[in-house]
Formats: sequence, C-alpha cells, structure tokens
Amino acid sequence: MKILNAVCTSLVLAAISHGALAAEPLYVVKSVELNQPVDVVWNKVSNFSDLGAWHPAVAKTEIVAGKNNHVGAKRVLTLQDGGKVNETLTAYQPKKHTYAYKITDSVLPVNDYVSTISVHSNGAGKSVVVWESHFLAKSPADDKAASDAIKGVYDGGLNQLKTVFQ
Repeated sequence: MKILNAVCTSLVLAAISHGALAAEPLYVVKSVELNQPVDVVWNKVSNFSDLGAWHPAVAKTEIVAGKNNHVGAKRVLTLQDGGKVNETLTAYQPKKHTYAYKITDSVLPVNDYVSTISVHSNGAGKSVVVWESHFLAKSPADDKAASDAIKGVYDGGLNQLKTVFQ
C-alpha cells in the first residue's frame, strides 16, 4: 500500500509539473447592438492605439513597439486609477472588421488572456460589437473574480459604445 501511495503521489506531482492538472480556461463573451452601420462602428473601435476613445476606464493608450494596427504592435494602457495593461496585437483584419490581442502583463487578475473584438452587420444601418476572450485566473481559486473583472471591463466599453452611438 505504501508503494502504491508513493507511486500515486509521484504521478500527481509529475502531472502538476507538466501542466496536466492545469486549470480550465475561462471564457467571457459580451456584445452590444448599435443603431449604426458596421463601417461607422468599426472606425471607432478599430484603432489599436486609442482604446480610450471608447472605453471610459482607459486614460491613455500608447504604442510602444511596432506599427499601429499591424500584427506585433505593442500597446500600454494606462487606466484611470493608474494601473497598467500591456497588450500585443495578434491579428488585424479590417475587411472582416475584427482584431485580436493578448495581454502580456496586467493589473487584471488574469493570465494567458487572449481576446477578439469584432463588428458584425445586424441589418440595414445596424451592427453588433462582440468582445470575447479566454484566459486563466492568476489564482485558480479566483476564477469568479477573474471572470467578473473581465465582464466588468467589457460592460464598461460596450455600454460606452451604446452611449456614443445612440
């Protein structure tokens, strides 16, 4: 029995060290319907170097490496409370009205965060903005806090878009 317990303990420790027991990714998807055409809304949300143009929590956006709206561009968001979020643009498809980015360092309680923002037609003169992501909580015990934080970020930005375009 002692040998079986030792073997099981060794297997669990090996699995942990190789990520086999890693936390499951968390997903957040939020959207907002707007009474504006896709191109008008895309023009507002597509500028990677100016998230503050439509998100009230962002005081400043600065491109620190690469070229704006080109894959590999790096930005630093300075939040209203002084916190910083470092992000890298991983995809940019203006014809499809979508881009993706990842957080590389942040005050947010998340790791391995990857996100996509896209704008879709919702009938004549109307559109839908979809903001979605998957990530891990910085602390596995804080899945709810991590999800709630990201939902709050998305709600803040999408609600501001609704205000701007309604």
